[in-house]
This record gives sequence, structure tokens and C-alpha cells, in this order.
Amino acid sequence: MPYPAPDPELAYDLLVGVQPTPPLFEEARRLRDEGKGRTVTYSRKVFVPVPTMCRDRCSYCTFAKPPGAGGVFLTEDEVIAVVRAGERHGCTEALFTLGDRPEDRWPAARDFLEQVGHASTLDYVRALTERVVGDSALFPHANPGLMDGPNLEALRRSNPSMGLMLENISSRLMEPGMPHHECPDKDPAARMATIDAAGLLDVPFTTGVLIGIGETPREVVESLFALAAVHERWGHLQEIIVQNFQPKADTRMRGGEAPSIDYFATVVAITRWVFGPTMNVQVPPNLTDDFGIYLDAGVNDWGGVSPLTIDWVNPEAPWPHLDHLRAVTEGEGFELRQRLPVYPEFISEQWIDPSLLPKLVIASDERGYAVPVERAAP
Repeated sequence: MPYPAPDPELAYDLLVGVQPTPPLFEEARRLRDEGKGRTVTYSRKVFVPVPTMCRDRCSYCTFAKPPGAGGVFLTEDEVIAVVRAGERHGCTEALFTLGDRPEDRWPAARDFLEQVGHASTLDYVRALTERVVGDSALFPHANPGLMDGPNLEALRRSNPSMGLMLENISSRLMEPGMPHHECPDKDPAARMATIDAAGLLDVPFTTGVLIGIGETPREVVESLFALAAVHERWGHLQEIIVQNFQPKADTRMRGGEAPSIDYFATVVAITRWVFGPTMNVQVPPNLTDDFGIYLDAGVNDWGGVSPLTIDWVNPEAPWPHLDHLRAVTEGEGFELRQRLPVYPEFISEQWIDPSLLPKLVIASDERGYAVPVERAAP
């Protein structure tokens, strides 16, 4: 008997344990195998934290810091040094992650941008990604926060893909005492507007949900179906990340609890069910010791993994060694393949700026995966 079509009420019942989940997991695996076969991907990357200042005050974040206490901008020379090291380690992605609009909060951020001749952090990131794509073998993937149409258009010329985590669709999480209070950039309506604008402009886009920050099961389901609706409209979401919250010692949510593995795995399986066989569903492998269990929930991607730089968003969680990543993946009966920051199905004239497409074609094989890069000894 076929498994039921995605339905919000059934998804909620599955998440709270009213309905049995083994058939859900079986369906998630079937859908993954139908659309993605037995291939699991990852992107070999360097993490470029430009900058580590932010105007938001998320209760769980250890990435953003004030000036004088770790909050800095990387200079162009520092960025290029990271990129050159990435080239030597066979990386193909430069992940640009940054605090949202720090110049709106911190005079030090405004002073730096004035010194380097840029009106905004987004404009500075645009210039950096243009330098990287023009002068290196790496491809930028920018996660710069909220963007409007002109921002997206400007960055599209140097970024084959971009991203913004929805995290959660609920504005309740912005109320006093909640994790997104005093975080204007975490307004879910504004984040959905960015995700929608990316679709209008044919930008291959990464988004996802963050599980365990105080959201309810109902809000998890609403978030997934909201993203499914925008993808139905544009077809531009290249992957859905399902990320599990991990409490951090130097944050206001240091006493919080990470979601249980069973609950989190159920969210992953529901995500596969909701988005179907063609979506790329990713779980970060550095946030669960036994990350291979998520293959049973329908994942087909491990995201960006760096042989060189730390995970600046989760610095307490080292990346698995690439040999271990391969051993776990192959041990479960899958092939592990390196991809570019943009997925193979989006490497086409519809989705990629004409100036970037030739470089992507050269860097990818006949299936759209990354051509192995010759690596120097570290």
C-alpha cells in the first residue's frame, strides 16, 4: 500500500509519536533511493568568517562577537590567504558566512568598511567573492543574511549558489525571552522574502531548519511546508539542511538541551517525505557522533566539510576526517562523491550567470560532481 502523500497533520502526528514512524523511515529511504540512488555527496570547503560581528543577539550563537572581544572583519589579504590554503588542500568551495549588517550596530564595523571603500558589508562580500572566483580555483557560496533583489543580483555574478537558513517560520521565537528576541534579521517573514526573491532571480539556494531552539513540533511542520511551498513556486531550493541545536558554554542558551536523536531523525525523515525524491537533504556530520544513522532517514548529503578550517558556527564540533566520512558512508552501502557548492542539477544556463558557467563546467565531471583537484602536501 503506498505511503500517504505529504500532509501537515500527519507530519505533526508522526513528530509527536501519535503515528508509528517505521513506515515513514522506510518511505524516506525509498524516496531518497528513487531520486538520488546510492550516492551521498559533500563539498570540500574552507570556511571564511567575514565578519564575526553582527547586529543580532541570538541566544544560542557563539559566532558573533563584539569588537575587541573577537568581533572582526577579515581583510582581503586574509581572505585570499585562507583561499590559497584551501586550494592546496583540494577544496572547491569558499563558504562566506557572516554576521548580519554589523555596521548598523557597531561603529567599528562602519569604520572598517569606510577604510576599505565599501558602503556595506554586503558590498564588501560581493567584492571579496568576485576576487575569489576570478583569482582562484574555488567557488564562493555566500550566506550573507537578509538580501533584496539587487543584493542577490549583484552576488549572483560571483556566487553559483547562495544560502539563508529559515531556521523556523514562527515569529513567536522573536518574543522576549525567546532565542530570536532583538534579532531583526531573524524575522521569518523577512527571511522568507529573501528566499522567495532568490527564486524569482533563478539563484540556486540553500535553506533549512534549526531544531531544538524552543520551537514546537507544530512550528517545525509549518516551517517545512512553508519552504516546500516556495520551492513549488520557483524550483530553486538546491538543498534543505536539517540542523540540530547544540548548547554552547558561552551563550545564554548554554543550559538548553539538544534534541534527542530519535526526534531529530524523525524531522529528517519528514523532511525527505515532504520534499520528495529530487531534493537534496543534508545533515551536518559534525553535530552527531554516529551521523551515519541519518542515512536511514533519507539524507543524501553531508554538506561542506573542511580539511583545513573549523566550523565557525559550531567551533566545539570538529569536522569528521574525510577518510572517516567516506568509511561511514561506504559502510552503509553508499558511494561518497565530492560536489561543488552548487549541485549538479543546477549547473545550467537557467541557473548560473554566464560568466561563471564555463568555469563550473570545467570543474565538474560528466555527472556534475567535482573533478578531483591535485592537492599539495599540507
